[in-house]
Amino acid sequence: MNDLKGRVAIITGGSRGIGREVALALAKKGCHIVIAAKTIKPHPTLPGTIYTVCKEVEALGVKALPVQVDIRNDEQIDQCIQATIDKFNRIDILINNASALWWRKITETPMKKYDLINSVNVRGTFALTRACLPYMVKNNYGRVITMSPPIRLNNMAGHTAYNISKFGMTLVALGVAAEYEGCNITGNSLWPATVIESLASKNFKLGNKSLWRKATIIADATVHICQQDGNFTGNMLIDDVFLRQICGYKDDDFIQYRCDPLCEPPRLLDMHNNIDQETRSAFSRGSVHDVSKDIKQAKKTKIGQQYYQQNSKL
Repeated sequence: MNDLKGRVAIITGGSRGIGREVALALAKKGCHIVIAAKTIKPHPTLPGTIYTVCKEVEALGVKALPVQVDIRNDEQIDQCIQATIDKFNRIDILINNASALWWRKITETPMKKYDLINSVNVRGTFALTRACLPYMVKNNYGRVITMSPPIRLNNMAGHTAYNISKFGMTLVALGVAAEYEGCNITGNSLWPATVIESLASKNFKLGNKSLWRKATIIADATVHICQQDGNFTGNMLIDDVFLRQICGYKDDDFIQYRCDPLCEPPRLLDMHNNIDQETRSAFSRGSVHDVSKDIKQAKKTKIGQQYYQQNSKL
């Protein structure tokens, strides 16, 4: 496994949730961390800022750089890259984690929302990757990881706009792999098999702890991907499949990631699975302010009734 000590990683959406866990996991391996996110002031319902995470990172014995970045803003991306070079004189790892969620049908997707999720998810990922690559080429080393799903078309219903944006993120990773083959610059995508405990899963009421894994499973998988050699590229990875097949994890190794120690979460997000449309409708989500309406609509379906009866607190 490649040593990551002294490497420099930029992590988008790093002020909380999965991004924060990835930052801490890479820091423990000796990476210096750039937290590139929008939040600079504490928020009552959104704990964590670029500064609080940087303090946690520095407590692990490495250097950290907080940079306020809205990845829809090209100027802020350029400023982030320049600040990183000014401080570290290198960029080795890019974790494209920042993302916007919208799980609605085509006719329920306003064009403003379509533009938003695509500008954040695919355009932002493309823009930041494009800005980092010249510095990776300079040092003959680069690891680009996008937090996006494998491109499969069996689960499109109800998520069309979202899938366009997330598949676009995956294509960025695959594009890096194709364009920089043999250059020790790799591109891979990573996606969870289960719902991950986060503010999104809580605020959008995506089930309860029995359905969730901790974000540390994504963080651990990310570290392992970064530690692979330059030939490990062009992969669309599911977290637990990767950890089993490449890292040798066994069933017992996944117990640590359960949010409910007694329940192994269902693999609802692995797009190998053929999840019927009615099941997906139970998890239709638009604006966080409309979650109650989304749940009310889901309860009109048979499986929605069953699911929300079992989870009466939702």
